[in-house]
This record gives sequence, structure tokens and C-alpha cells, in this order.
Amino acid sequence: MSASAPSPAVVSEAAGPVPRAEEVLTPEALAFLAELHRRFAPRRAELLERRKQRRAEIARTATLDFLPDTAAVREGDWRVAEAPPALQDRRVEITGPTDRKMTVNALNSGARIWLADFEDASAPTWANVVGGQINLIDAYERRIDFTTPEGKSYALRPAQELATAVVRPRGWHLDERHLTVDGQPVPGALVDFGLYFFHNARRLLDLGKGPYFYLPKTESHLEARLWNEVFVFAQEYIGIPRGTIRATVLIETITAAFEMEEILYELREHASGLNAGRWDYLFSIVKNFRDAGERFVLPDRNAVTMTAPFMRAYTELLVRTCHKRGAHAIGGMAAFIPSRRDPQVNELAFEKVKADKDREAVDGFDGSWVAHPDLVPIAQASFDAVLGERPHQKDRLREDVHVTAAQLLDIASLDARPTYEGLRNAVQVGIRYIEAWLRGQGAVAIFNLMEDAATAEISRSQIWQWVNAGVVFEGGEKATAELVRQVAADELLAIRDEVGEDAFAVGRWTQAHDLLIRTALDTTYVDFLTLPAYEQLEG
Repeated sequence: MSASAPSPAVVSEAAGPVPRAEEVLTPEALAFLAELHRRFAPRRAELLERRKQRRAEIARTATLDFLPDTAAVREGDWRVAEAPPALQDRRVEITGPTDRKMTVNALNSGARIWLADFEDASAPTWANVVGGQINLIDAYERRIDFTTPEGKSYALRPAQELATAVVRPRGWHLDERHLTVDGQPVPGALVDFGLYFFHNARRLLDLGKGPYFYLPKTESHLEARLWNEVFVFAQEYIGIPRGTIRATVLIETITAAFEMEEILYELREHASGLNAGRWDYLFSIVKNFRDAGERFVLPDRNAVTMTAPFMRAYTELLVRTCHKRGAHAIGGMAAFIPSRRDPQVNELAFEKVKADKDREAVDGFDGSWVAHPDLVPIAQASFDAVLGERPHQKDRLREDVHVTAAQLLDIASLDARPTYEGLRNAVQVGIRYIEAWLRGQGAVAIFNLMEDAATAEISRSQIWQWVNAGVVFEGGEKATAELVRQVAADELLAIRDEVGEDAFAVGRWTQAHDLLIRTALDTTYVDFLTLPAYEQLEG
């Protein structure tokens, strides 16, 4: 490097040692991250400020609508790029973090796609951030295996049987404290994208695939435009054809639901689809309309299914939008974790999963998510029954669908109310998830469901909303800060009895309890639970 060359990204002295980190944090890769940061971090900061301005406007008007300034895009005749062969058939996608065991199991799962997650299913410890990149490289080099402490071994199946990895980097709002450029932390999104792309883009092309991404927490088409600019620069930087990168955008914010076509348009040479989630979408509704009155108060999270009228409007609009523009429409998560001890629990849960996946396939989705390999055959059967040998059903244009802004915001039509048991469940799940996250675990099995950060976000947000709205439960109890504190204190005692004194002492239970209480009850609502949690994350 010459004396005048810009300095590369710098690894913090506080970053702990990670085995083989030097294979990922090469001088060339750190120089690439520095380029990404200097070019795109300023615009990212502007867009984060724009989020605040838009939220203030929603607080003032208590409404949203389709953008008048982009009507020409919605009315225009355009389509996204044709999907590459590896992304043509996406009927079943499995999600999970990039730890070594999950990497092998997900690739071997029989799903067509693996969402390799650096975001909500992965707590961003330095070991997870760097180790996940090592695991992906090892997978593509076929030098990855895993042996449990009990001696059970895992190894990759033949290449043609493996799922195609689609990497989800962190959202725009998160920084990576262990990497700095010019003294400023690098956005976590650019770290996860940059390291994966730099090390694997050419390797993936040699394997007949490419660098594919899931983009989380997008709130506007302008944020999608920034990603597109990142993609164009990155491809030019290493000298691969423009359009090699493909991205699927998670429509998991209420603001993005009003900009689906614009988001696809901004990414059109790199776009491959949109995904419809649930917990983050509900979290976004609460966050944006938290002070907009009773008509926006959501009931218990488990009472808001994908068949609720406003959720139907959202998913049907997503399918119509995707197929109109030649993109894949990917459905939501089946989070159930099969029980090895309770076949009856499994039977009931499998019936619900099948009904959910049957509905998605009939509605026109081209694929859907599961959290456990045992659910792959169930989801596959649902989509096989509709797709047959076809890779997707993008020819179903759903021209019968006409969704209005009022339908997307029609929370009040739900025939359900918040319950005391729903409050208790939010506290239980919130404490248990946050405790695991603070120990570096982002995908957590709780009450037979695989939960990630979105679960904690909707849990603490609903508590905040119910308390601030003065919700009265069916038994006459009013949602108050005092009631929440009592429920949380009782839950902490129950956890101590459940796990035992020794396990409780070495866990992060008290910190998790305090963090839930803080983010659920503070007068000032924090935009993301993971921001204050990251300050307490070790590693």
C-alpha cells in the first residue's frame, strides 16, 4: 500500500481472538470495507435520520398512504431481472444462524434455499460475525464438518443436494463496534455484506451460483436504492458482471408495505423477490402507530395470524406486486420446533404448519420459510401440490387483488383483544430470549418455537403499547407499569426455580429482566431493543 492510499478498516483492540480470523480479515478485505464505509455510510446516516422524520409525520397524522411522487413507477411497464438458475425454485427455504452445526444442517436439510442469517437469528458477538464468515467459506470449499460433544458427526451431502445460501446481513440501523474507519464504527450491514461478497463472489460463480442476499428492516425505496448503489460498486470493485448479485427484500415494516413496487424498481437489475414476515411487521406497526389511539392497539401476538384482514391485505398485495414485476413472492415462517418427547404436540403443530403452507401456496406464493429440517417435507408437500414440476407460479398475476391504504391499516377490525395471559407470555418470552441473546445466541427454542430478535421486539413493544394505551384485560386488570414489573419479578423467580441456582447464577437473567423492563416501560420508546442490548453484549 502506498503512503497516500486510504487506510483500511481497523479491528478494535477490544475484539477478542477468533480462530482463523486472519483468513477473513485480510488487508484486502479490510480495504474493501473501508471503501464501502467511506462511500455509503454518510448516505446511510441520512436515511436513518429520514426514518425519524417519517415517524414524526406518522405520529402527527396517524396514517400512511402510497407515495404520490412515485405513481409513475407503480403505473410503469417494467420487470425485474430474470432469476438465475439457483434461485428459480424456492419452494422451501430454511432459516438459521451461520454457526458450524447449523451451516451443515441447513445445507443438508432438503430445502432449496438456506437463509444464512447474520441478523435476527444471530447475536452479533465478534466470534459470531467472523466465525460465520469462516463457516460459509469452509462450506463452499467443502471442508466443513461438525462433531457434537456426544460424538455425533455431521458432514455435507453431495453438492447437487445442497441448499443455495442466501445471506442476510444486519439492518442499516446497527453498527459493528469492532471495526472502524476514520475512527467511526462501520455499519454492520456493510461488514456482513462486504466480507461475504469479497471472499465468496468469485468462488460462488465458479460453483454455478452467485452472491445472493436477503435485505432486512428496509423502510423505504430510498434504502433499497442505497443497497443497489452498494451492489453496483461492489461488482465493479472486484470485476464481475453487473447484475450478478441478487437480493430478496423482507417487507417487514409497515412503511415498506406501501413501497413494494418502488423497492423492486430500485433493485430491478439485482432483485429476485420479496418476503412476507410476521413478527417484525407487527413490531413495525406498533412502533410507528404506538401513540395513534385505540384503533392501532394490537391483541396478543399469537392472536394475529396471517389470515387477519390487514395481514391478508399485506400478503395478497405482496404476491400481486411480485408477480406483476416477475419476482418471487416468499411466504412467512413456520417456527415450530418438533418435540422428541411429545408426539401429540408435534401432531397438532404439524397440522397448523400444513394449513399455513397450503394457504400460502394456494394464494400464489412461490415458496415459504421453515425453522427446522423436520418441517421441510411438510412445506414441500404443500407447494408440490400446487406447483407440480413448475419452479414457481409467477404466471399467477393475482389481478383480482386490489388493496387500499385503509385495508393495510385496518387493525381495528380484528376480533381479538389483549389478554393478561398475552402480557405474561410477552414477559416470559422476552426475558428468556434476551438472556440467550446476551450470551451470544440469536436463535432460541422457547416453548417449542424457534424465536429470534423479532420475537423480543414485538413482545416488549406490545407491553409498551398496552401500558401507554391503558388497556384493561378480560379479568379487569389494567395494563400498568406496576403490573408488568410484578409479572416480570414473578417470572424471574419461576426461571430460578426452573433452571436451578447454579445455572441462574452463571446466566444473564437479571440483566435480561432489567433490559426488558427498560425497553418496555421507559417513557421514551427505543427504536430497536438490540441497540441498548448491544451495549451489554459480551464479545
